[in-house]
Amino acid sequence: MVLGGALCLDALDVSMVGVALPSIRSALGLNTSSLQWIVSGYVLGYGGLLLLGGRAADLLGRRRVFLTAVGVFAVVSLFGGLVSTPGLLIAARFIKGIAAAFTAPASMSLLTTTFPEGPMRNRAFSIYTVFGASGFSLGLVLSGVLTEVSWRWTLLVPAPVALVVLAAGVWLIPRGERADRAGRRFDVPGAVTVTAAMLLLVYTVVTAQQAGWGSARTIGSFAGVAVLLAAFAAIERRSEDPLVPFGIFRSAALRRANIGAVTLFGTYISFQFLVTQYLQSLAGWSALTTALAFLPAGVIVAVLSTRMASLLGRFGTARLSAVAFGCLVIAYAVFLRAGTRPDYPAVMLPTMLLVGLAFGLGFSSLSVAATAGVPNEEQGLAASLFQTSFQVGGAVVLAVVTAVVDAGGASKLTSPSAVLGAYRPALGLITGVAAVGALVALSGLRRRPAEVAVPSAVAVPAAVAVPAAVAAGPGQSATAEAASERLGEDRDDVRAQAVRADAR
Repeated sequence: MVLGGALCLDALDVSMVGVALPSIRSALGLNTSSLQWIVSGYVLGYGGLLLLGGRAADLLGRRRVFLTAVGVFAVVSLFGGLVSTPGLLIAARFIKGIAAAFTAPASMSLLTTTFPEGPMRNRAFSIYTVFGASGFSLGLVLSGVLTEVSWRWTLLVPAPVALVVLAAGVWLIPRGERADRAGRRFDVPGAVTVTAAMLLLVYTVVTAQQAGWGSARTIGSFAGVAVLLAAFAAIERRSEDPLVPFGIFRSAALRRANIGAVTLFGTYISFQFLVTQYLQSLAGWSALTTALAFLPAGVIVAVLSTRMASLLGRFGTARLSAVAFGCLVIAYAVFLRAGTRPDYPAVMLPTMLLVGLAFGLGFSSLSVAATAGVPNEEQGLAASLFQTSFQVGGAVVLAVVTAVVDAGGASKLTSPSAVLGAYRPALGLITGVAAVGALVALSGLRRRPAEVAVPSAVAVPAAVAVPAAVAAGPGQSATAEAASERLGEDRDDVRAQAVRADAR
């Protein structure tokens, strides 16, 4: 309940601020590019330091990191709701994102180290997702009501919620043994370079429209991003205790899960940004009506999440991910039919229901695939990689979508049909990114570890043995499927190793 409360807090914050953006824009006089930094500031602080947050959880202790970060989140939420200048508001959002960067991997690794792989962890992730979906749905309703009073309340409400989570965590999370830190250290240079690279990347994309895509400043900034990423790779290869051991990416299941996270959250956060502007600024809907328009998606996720444990065990992560991204592509394609006057029954409602199905199926299946088969001492790293993909994907895709909208001159147009015309290329881009995610998810169906069989008469060492659930057939555990891929096993390799073991 405490860990789910932390995820609920994050979802609450994202959904509440998203609906309040048009009111914040009017109150502070922001243009589209500046407005998106209220979202991107949080997302970049979150995604930029998630890797360091995951390592901190592994080295300093998950309970300590979790509680400290939740306390900081509460304080900065209060500060963000009281400031009156755009710069301070964006700074508060960035610091809040940093706090979340330490909370998220600590909570996710607490969950994965508490519940063993298989049905128990699947059920735990199912309940965990219910909290997130409930927070998102509650945030939509609250933001609609609170924005009618003042947009500041949407920034202030997370503060008391965070204090409740903090008090419950102090009481309920058991004190565990501190992780062994002998000979281990924080990779601060790696964290600094990768965070700087992501910040510069998003800033370059956002400002490229004003400076010109072919300008010396834009090209130089992209070159700077490449240099920072190269420096990060060099630091990681030489570090005795790297922030990201590159060997972890040998797992095909982990790569697919992280690419899926980028496209799932990146497209949704951009879609919410555009649709909120469309409904309130273009169609003249109130904040409450806009919030209720998004509500069916959150309700679908909350209801579906209660069944995810059995669905994961029956169908596996690969199949559910493929279905999730299929729903996502169809949802965005349906919304491309939107006109200047919103057609809720024929366009908005089907879109929201399909988005709910996509998130309900996709988040749990990607989470399980990203962390299965990882040793306990690296659960923080695996969790932070997954969360980083979510947040950085959101920041980068949103920045590109915003640049496309600005290129169409939406902020300078007055005719509703012209403004919608400027939005359509961005909506098409969102649909295209979702299609890429669908192709990656479908690639996971090409190879089925469940078909691998090891002769029962051969004694296979534990390090190369296929889990029994994987060899059992189509009803295998979803986590076992991902674990098998993480060991890098295929049919020929397993048989060859089995023969060598028998010879020994």
